[in-house]
Amino acid sequence: MSLVAVPQAPRAEAAPTPATTPATTPATTPATTPATTPATTPATTPASTPAQAASQAAPRAAAAPLTKVLVFSKTAGFRHSSIPAGIAAVQRLGAANGFTVTATENAGAFTAANLAQYQAVIWLSTTGDVLNSAQQTAFESYVASGGGYVGVHAASDTEYDWPWYGDLVGAYFASHPATQQATVKVEDRASVSTSHLPQRWTRTDEWYNYRANPRAAVKVLASLDEASYTGGTMGDHPITWCQDYRGGRSWYTGLGHTEESYADPAFTTMLLGGIQTAARAKAGDCRPETGYTPLFDGSQASLDKWRQAGAGSFSLADGTLSSVGGMGLLWYPVTPFANYSLKADWMMPGDDNGGVFIGFPDPQGDPWKPVDLGHEIQIDASDGDPTRTTGSVYSFKAPDTVARAAALNPPGTWNSYEITVHGRHVEIFLNGVKINDYTSTRDIALGHIGLQNDGAGLDISYRNVRIKQDGAQTTDLARGRPVTVTSVEPGSAHVGANAVDGDSTTRWGSAYADPQSITVDLGGVRTLQQVRLNWETAYASAYTVQISADNATWRTASTVTAGNGGLDEIAVSGTGRYVRVQGTTRATQYGYSLWDLNVFGTTQ
Repeated sequence: MSLVAVPQAPRAEAAPTPATTPATTPATTPATTPATTPATTPATTPASTPAQAASQAAPRAAAAPLTKVLVFSKTAGFRHSSIPAGIAAVQRLGAANGFTVTATENAGAFTAANLAQYQAVIWLSTTGDVLNSAQQTAFESYVASGGGYVGVHAASDTEYDWPWYGDLVGAYFASHPATQQATVKVEDRASVSTSHLPQRWTRTDEWYNYRANPRAAVKVLASLDEASYTGGTMGDHPITWCQDYRGGRSWYTGLGHTEESYADPAFTTMLLGGIQTAARAKAGDCRPETGYTPLFDGSQASLDKWRQAGAGSFSLADGTLSSVGGMGLLWYPVTPFANYSLKADWMMPGDDNGGVFIGFPDPQGDPWKPVDLGHEIQIDASDGDPTRTTGSVYSFKAPDTVARAAALNPPGTWNSYEITVHGRHVEIFLNGVKINDYTSTRDIALGHIGLQNDGAGLDISYRNVRIKQDGAQTTDLARGRPVTVTSVEPGSAHVGANAVDGDSTTRWGSAYADPQSITVDLGGVRTLQQVRLNWETAYASAYTVQISADNATWRTASTVTAGNGGLDEIAVSGTGRYVRVQGTTRATQYGYSLWDLNVFGTTQ
């Protein structure tokens, strides 16, 4: 290969021996206090913290185990018959999960002193104007101090004259069609409130339209497929979401109109996850997410774009990839990426092992090249080396273990990584919390991404892999573009277009003479980052890469004098419309032969 040699990281994972130490972040042990439902008579002490301080309060760190919630179901407008069933469902959830439940319709419960005892307040199909100004101020202060808000169904049909509340919910109710069956598209399958759901969830409810789309301000967990029912008016139609809001956390669902909802385990499990999310009893990422492109969206069609290097494979079921054997790597060959945010959801059933790889060249079937030339963002609960545990840049930098412990969901539940790469600067977020910051000495600024299957018995699953690049998206500018060559191997079908057709089994072959060249027209002046040459057995030992704006005046971007074939990845800079590879010395008695000529860059 003509790749620059880089010191290798220790290959401790080559023959992995599962650690016997249990995961260091155990599942939360619930409190044992039984659920109760007193109609609490609250104190009348006014809120002591001004509502204006809410915007300055930092979000609360991961909470202690969930112990107490308030269900508030006062109505000043339409009253849903499902409210008693909803209260009973929350009581059952509390009894099963170790938190007590206070149910009330007394707005006097909204004082600073009384609210302080609850980790979350559930607004269960409230309607109309239900709090006076002092009570509103108390609730604003509660949220500012880290309190949780859960809104169910008609909670969005409440307090239209209180803009703070409208922002807390995320959107106000506008209208609804008749109750009917529809398909819910589950967008975030790492959230504790939605990870148990299928990608497409068919159910019957009263489907709200909202006055505005909240997506820009909230993390959308699920949305409606408006083609699956009649009466949807939003197009992009969020229906369940969460957000960090002025010091606290908000979780809302438009579901829950029908009494049957509260006997449906899929819905009540979602509601439990919403309570845990709002109370921060479970980790979750509630930051808004827009502009991401799916690389793996759960479909076979998206998986077909990936390629396996090394042993093992992944099975696909319900939009989830699950590792089978290894040591191998599933990687995305369509294009390398630069300056991006990569997100991937993952789950280990126990003390297992996996990782997300960044910044590596085409591994050509060898899963160790990404280890040696890129970086692995490790997933491993209990390795004794802190630089090889969850959230580490494998063998290079350990994560902030305190931040990780606060953000990590235990084995058997889903977690989400965000990995940002800008040049050689890498930041790692776990469930929305930054746990690592590293500047690499390796050339990772432009490279591929991949998902590791570490070995039999070291099981891991992945979902929902997506990416957002800063500015214009890096792509293979040469794919399918017009090509001219100085010659074609006599009597062969190895024409120049084969090098840019995206098929790694076809090639261009030249006549057996020096010099020879291949030129690709990119269709316009482009910003260039890298030229990649995948040589066949007959390769150039010496060649130049040249760039031109007009196919007449050329500048040399790179000169190679001791090439050894295989894969060459050459960094280039500047702009140009034409890229030419000029072979000057053949390494064999045959011509120049290229499987692929890729030119990576942007159209802007």
